[in-house]
Amino acid sequence: MKQTVDIQFLGTPASSAVEAVAREKVRKLDQFCAHMISCRVRIELVHKHRHQGRPFAVHIELALPGQVLAISRVHDEDVYIALRAAFDGMKRQIEDAVRRDRDHRKQPAAT
Repeated sequence: MKQTVDIQFLGTPASSAVEAVAREKVRKLDQFCAHMISCRVRIELVHKHRHQGRPFAVHIELALPGQVLAISRVHDEDVYIALRAAFDGMKRQIEDAVRRDRDHRKQPAAT
């Protein structure tokens, strides 16, 4: 990755353990898709929710050449489960973007 990873905590104190897990997951995404430009991860403790407990929301914004991918609807009371689900969703989005790019390149020229 050419840029640094930006990890933000909103509504909750920063945790070095959670940040380490997030950085490791970003590193794995970078190995999977080497042309990442930047990645921003926001971990937020949601205050108003209909259910008991206070779930964490994880938002990921990842920039690739020519496009930006985002995941923003992952909630769970366990921050590690929310992180895993968000990064799994981001990996699927990257796979789809790579597949679309590859298919676009394979299309034969119009004759």
